[in-house]
Order: sequence, then structure tokens, then C-alpha cells
Amino acid sequence: MRSHCATLSEKESSAAPSNLPSFSKDLQVLTKLRLNTFVLVTTLFGFFLAAQGEGGMSGKGWLLLHTLIGTAAAAFGSAAFNQLMEIEDDARMARTSDRPLPSRRMGVIKAFAIGWGLAAFGVIHLQTMVNGVAALLAAVTIGIYVFIYTPMKKWHWANTLVGAIPGAIPPLIGWVGGGGDWAAWGGWFLFSLLFFWQLPHFVAISWLCREEYEEAGYQMWSNGDASGGKTARLFIGFSLCLIGLVIAGAATGLFPWLVAVAHTVLVVYLMRPILAYRASGERAPMRKAFFGTLIYLPVVLLGLAFTWS
Repeated sequence: MRSHCATLSEKESSAAPSNLPSFSKDLQVLTKLRLNTFVLVTTLFGFFLAAQGEGGMSGKGWLLLHTLIGTAAAAFGSAAFNQLMEIEDDARMARTSDRPLPSRRMGVIKAFAIGWGLAAFGVIHLQTMVNGVAALLAAVTIGIYVFIYTPMKKWHWANTLVGAIPGAIPPLIGWVGGGGDWAAWGGWFLFSLLFFWQLPHFVAISWLCREEYEEAGYQMWSNGDASGGKTARLFIGFSLCLIGLVIAGAATGLFPWLVAVAHTVLVVYLMRPILAYRASGERAPMRKAFFGTLIYLPVVLLGLAFTWS
């Protein structure tokens, strides 16, 4: 019987089936195309909200396009570097063993050239076509993701907190690309929203994949948590942080109080499998909670898009 983690990995690697996939499909896996589509959505969202406060989207179509191109290239390059640094670890895990590098379908030099070219192009494009702050944020994202988060996964459990930082920067890139002040509360609210959303999302998936992570030597919160009790407590704690953040957003006038109330109801509803969890080691409640985090983000982003002041 396949584990849930293996099932999730099939979604990740479905773009590159094992029967000698083409280079284009391997490239999609190397750059984590599907995962990084989410990066573009959050960048677009940040741009849109900032532009609302700067006279709307009129005349900003090309600027938006350049912001998305630069951010996408930087994200794709980061993904390639991440896989270059984890070839041996990926080879040990079923969900990643069929990636182009551990499966030896792509050479290291080629992958390095792709990663370097994309990352450099992304930062330079943002600097040239958008602004220096967007370029700096993209460079910081690459630096943290590749040089801090990736090696940190092997030696400290706090890697999840560090890894959430580059995952939360894209809406901030969109915010400054759309004309928002980098120091404004609105942009940092978006950063914080993405930061805290990632934590319950990743503690759930890390518990579902804990055997593979432990075998690969990754230091995760879920290591040794066979009952799931520790992971459930972390999930609840980070979900409460999300509720507190949105209440702070309403209190500072970013959106109406009704949004905070509706958001609290949504989070509690999606937390039901974890709130009812009895540390039994059963996978079903954690699996439901994980999919709940996938539902959460688009619902909240759409809600904010219509109610942002």
C-alpha cells in the first residue's frame, strides 16, 4: 500500500513520468513549475492590492508582466539550485527519487547552468524593468532558500520557520512592484499571512512524510512524533497565529471587521480534523487538515481582494 506522502509526490512528479520523460517535462520538475505557479499567484495578488491604493491597475499591465517574469525566473532558479544541493537526499525518498537529477536523466552542469541563468535573469530583470527593491527582495529570497534553508534542513528543526520566509516574500515583491511602499503595513501583512499559512501546511505534510524525511536525515518537527500529538499542537498554534494576524489587519483598517469574523470561522472549520485529533497516529485527520490548508489560501486571498480598503 502506498503512503499518503508517496501519493502527494505523484502529483509533484506527474509532469515527468518515469518512462523516459522529455527534457521539457524534466525542466518543469527541476524548476518546480506547478509549485511556483503559486508563487506567481501570490505575487499577482500583492501587485493588485498595492495598485488599488495607487490609482488602480490602469496603465500597469506591462509593469505587472515584468514583475511576474522576474519573480518567476528567480523562483525557478532557486528550485533548480535546491535540487542540485539535495541530489543524494532526493534519491533516498520515493516521492523525489524520480526527479531528473537523482534519476540521472539530467547532468549537474546542465542543471547548474539552468539555475544560475534563471536566477540571475530574474534579479536583473526586476532591477531593470520594475525597481531595485523588488530585485533586492528576489535576491534575498534566493539567498535564504538556497544557502540557509536548504542546508539547515539537515541540522536543525527550525528550518521550517526559515523556509517560510522565502515563501512569504513573493506577495511583498508584487506589492513593491505595484507601487506600494516596502515599509507599509499592508505589504508586511501579506508577508505575514503567507508566512503563517505555510507553517500549518508544512507541519501537516512533514508528519505525513515523516518516515521518508527521517530516513533522509532531515531534522523536522515531526521526527519521532508517531502519535501526531506534537504536530497537532503545532498546527493549532500556527492556525491561531493566522487568526490573530487577520484580527490585527482589521483593527488597523486594512479591511472590515466582518472579514476577521468570517476568517476566524473559516480557520476553526478547517481545523476541525485537528481539534478532534486524539494523538492516535491515524493519518486521515492530518490528511484532511493538510487539504484544508490548500482550501484556505485561495478563499482568503479572494476575500481580501474584494474587501481591501
